[in-house]
Amino acid sequence: MTRLVTADRGVGEIVLVDALPEFVVVAFAAVTHLADPWFLFGLLAVTYWFAGHRIAASPRRAGATAIAAVTCAYAAVALGKAWFAVPRPPGAMGPAAVPTWLPGLLSGWYEAQVLSDGFGFPSGHATGGAAAYGAMALLYDRAWTERKRILAAGLVAVAVAASRVVIEVHYLVDVLAGLGLGGVVVVGTLWLAGDPRFRGGSTRSARADPTTALDPVPAFLLAGVVSFAAAGVAFAGGHAGEVVEAGIGIATGLGGAVGWRLVPGDESAVPVRVAVPALAVTGALWVGAYAFADSIVVTLAATAAAVVAVVALPALPDRIAGAAVSNGGHG
Repeated sequence: MTRLVTADRGVGEIVLVDALPEFVVVAFAAVTHLADPWFLFGLLAVTYWFAGHRIAASPRRAGATAIAAVTCAYAAVALGKAWFAVPRPPGAMGPAAVPTWLPGLLSGWYEAQVLSDGFGFPSGHATGGAAAYGAMALLYDRAWTERKRILAAGLVAVAVAASRVVIEVHYLVDVLAGLGLGGVVVVGTLWLAGDPRFRGGSTRSARADPTTALDPVPAFLLAGVVSFAAAGVAFAGGHAGEVVEAGIGIATGLGGAVGWRLVPGDESAVPVRVAVPALAVTGALWVGAYAFADSIVVTLAATAAAVVAVVALPALPDRIAGAAVSNGGHG
């Protein structure tokens, strides 16, 4: 089965991108950040915390489901990469051909973008981008029109996918598979979460405000299960790096499920005074998870704690207020 995707899977795209002007490649190296995992989870977390009823009937349920969709997407990528275990294009291995006109500070940044290790199929950026922007387009259904949301999401996802080919860290088939996988993950996540638009027999009123019916827990749990399978495949193949990535997926899925259990789902936007320190704490936990990647226990614990904190944060202001009232009453 693994022979369906081979190491030599290019269709001539590398020859084409080699002919592109250097400034085009540099521009696409910047575009690829739009689907970096840190950017996507940061974007989804901030939107989840601050979104209002102008963009979704139930913004907290919509935001948590979007996070669950991307968590499922990365779990699927981890399983696919461990299963097929095919390399990236030779250009991703280096040395990097850094344009001589780039300033020294940007030279290091550019080299970091165009060099990448690990397996190449499917593309994590293409999958994550399609899942994140697709989920946001469907879930934040009061912003713009449906046509504009889907068009914008599609343009960003395709631009990110193209950037991965232009900077030669993926073949065309890798990103096409990623785009397709991301789309499937979005539909599957929304079905699992109970979105009436993807469930038969729903009423017209339910379809009018679909986010009020969402429960992201099943999708978070599925992400954990798929990540567990990815860890097993990676371990059997002797791919230590992929085992760690799959472990992070397990912790993210379980952390999301636990965090949502602490949230009723109808909370107001998180106050800035609460969100700023929370962002610093969760950011430190994410950095710690990757900094101590050689210790799988520390990595999993830090990741799970960060995700629980991100997902449960909307409930914190009400809990603080309730505790203050309770203490005042006892006083």
